[in-house]
Amino acid sequence: MSGRSRVIAVHPLIWPDCRNVRDLAGLPTTTGELQPGRLIRSDNLDQLTPTGRAAVEALDISRFVDLRSAWECETWPSPYADDARWRNVPLWDPGDPDVSDLDLFEMYRILIDDYNTRVASAVTAIADAPPGAVVVNCHAGKDRTGVVIALTLDLSGVPQNLIATDYSDVDAATMLRLLAHVQKRYGGTRRYLLNSGVTTEQVNALTSRLTG
Repeated sequence: MSGRSRVIAVHPLIWPDCRNVRDLAGLPTTTGELQPGRLIRSDNLDQLTPTGRAAVEALDISRFVDLRSAWECETWPSPYADDARWRNVPLWDPGDPDVSDLDLFEMYRILIDDYNTRVASAVTAIADAPPGAVVVNCHAGKDRTGVVIALTLDLSGVPQNLIATDYSDVDAATMLRLLAHVQKRYGGTRRYLLNSGVTTEQVNALTSRLTG
């Protein structure tokens, strides 16, 4: 079975009317594989129908990590915004320089290099969550979510070619290029996150929750 079919075809979750939801269970790591019901990536949850919300509540979700800006959260509010499980960890701020005209790699690189503490805050929100599944989302579930998930998977020992496979509908080469940038400039994801404010204990907790 190919990496693409394992990541995309086997573990999609049906949450009407979200369009980009999947559990990343089954990806191999250096010590085993990602366990089901630990890490879920998604697009914005504001379009969830009652059926969709019932599907979400059927899972043991301990935290929602919403990477959207405060403006986005106000304009398209999450149905879980008043839930104690919801955390808003914005990666972009309306006051930041406009990056919409940049290519994907440059956009991702700026996020990694210039807003590293924001990225670290998103990773710690996953690491510090109570036992259960963590849902990470932005608006489309692609760029901001993609960067945070890629770092999380890399930290957990998922091969980079399989991490990139999860982005093949967009541009797998861009994600491989970003991970190579993190390796070259920072010495790898682990060192990047530790230097950005994630503690060793949080790194260990994150890998344990996903693979243990």
